[in-house]
Amino acid sequence: MNREDIMKHRQFLADRRCVFPLVIAGLIAGAILTSSFIKAADYSLLCSVSNTRSSEAVADVSVANTGSSSQAVAEASVTPIQLQAIIHYATSRIVPQQKFKEISVTFDVLKKRSPCNFLVFGLGYDSLMWTSLNPNGHTIFLEEDPKWVQKVLKDAPSLHAHPVKYRTQLKEADDLLSHYRSQKNCFPSKAYLRGNKKCKLALTGFPDEFYDTEWDLIMIDAPRGFSPAAPGRMAAIFSAAVMARNRKGTGVTDVFLHDVDRKVEKTFAKEFLCRKYLIKAVGRLWHFEIPSAANMSSHGGAQFC
Repeated sequence: MNREDIMKHRQFLADRRCVFPLVIAGLIAGAILTSSFIKAADYSLLCSVSNTRSSEAVADVSVANTGSSSQAVAEASVTPIQLQAIIHYATSRIVPQQKFKEISVTFDVLKKRSPCNFLVFGLGYDSLMWTSLNPNGHTIFLEEDPKWVQKVLKDAPSLHAHPVKYRTQLKEADDLLSHYRSQKNCFPSKAYLRGNKKCKLALTGFPDEFYDTEWDLIMIDAPRGFSPAAPGRMAAIFSAAVMARNRKGTGVTDVFLHDVDRKVEKTFAKEFLCRKYLIKAVGRLWHFEIPSAANMSSHGGAQFC
């Protein structure tokens, strides 16, 4: 690559750093407008239906419509976190960890399920975006570095984040797979998380909120998994599978796993999240729809898949 090509490449990267945050800001703004238009259409439909009612009920319907409209308008209002996100990404050169096409996979699900319970492993440059795309929902972030949590919350205090500790290391990945296959407390029919110290893949010692909430969406984009001493994502993947299988509510649990180009992420995804539940693969992101164990044709035995 000659000097001229190098300069063009650097200019391309610089342009990407400038443009991509603006795209994210536009994505958030578009989500707000779409939500508002949908709700506005609903109000018009309600008004049309109410106008066909008999004249004797006009007064009662008018009062009811006033209350419903006020509540609906309040729900459609732009939240402070959304405004903060738009301003942040519109004035920033910081690029989120995921690419636009990868982000769009989760965004498409959020459009259908928000407001919902959204659990994100990792706290990063895209956290403000995820929270703003789930307005009036419950979004929390789990981060291994307490200093990083303090830094991020200083700039974005409205984010809901917890510092957490992991019991695993990436170099233990193969041993952890062998351990799970021989430890009954790891078996899908017996697995649980809170206080399950016998199963090394179970996430223990996390905040009560982590265990007490039934999560609709789970994003696994952390902890670190690029060096032997790093925690790796083995326990996060296993625990996401356990939570999805133990779901009591209706519907599936949407699980998104990033960095599937790496061996450990791919291996543990196939072992616990299951190929048969993989519905979309974009870039380095896999999207799974995992049913509860009660809705599985076969959920016994010692293996998840």
